[in-house]
Amino acid sequence: MLPAAAPTAPAAPPFAGAIAVGQSYGAVLSGIIPDADTRFYFVGIDKARFRRPVEPGDQLLLNAQFERSFKGIWRFSTVALVGENEVAHADVMVTPDAGK
Repeated sequence: MLPAAAPTAPAAPPFAGAIAVGQSYGAVLSGIIPDADTRFYFVGIDKARFRRPVEPGDQLLLNAQFERSFKGIWRFSTVALVGENEVAHADVMVTPDAGK
């Protein structure tokens, strides 16, 4: 946690939320890919938005939905929630290991 604008209210840095949202696709992939040894590489992130800071004690719920696959790039729509409130969302792109 980093000190926020108000010294009495520490908050997680925004990029921590982006990393968490980006990694949520792994849970979706576990239901799609039968080979547990397949590795995926992060390609990019689009439409990332941060709605509010995440504070100590908040439970961050991550959701990811497979959108499409095109030319070996898989796109997921991801969202991070605290309770029922959206704190971040992004479109995440990954590609499977070409060596497989």
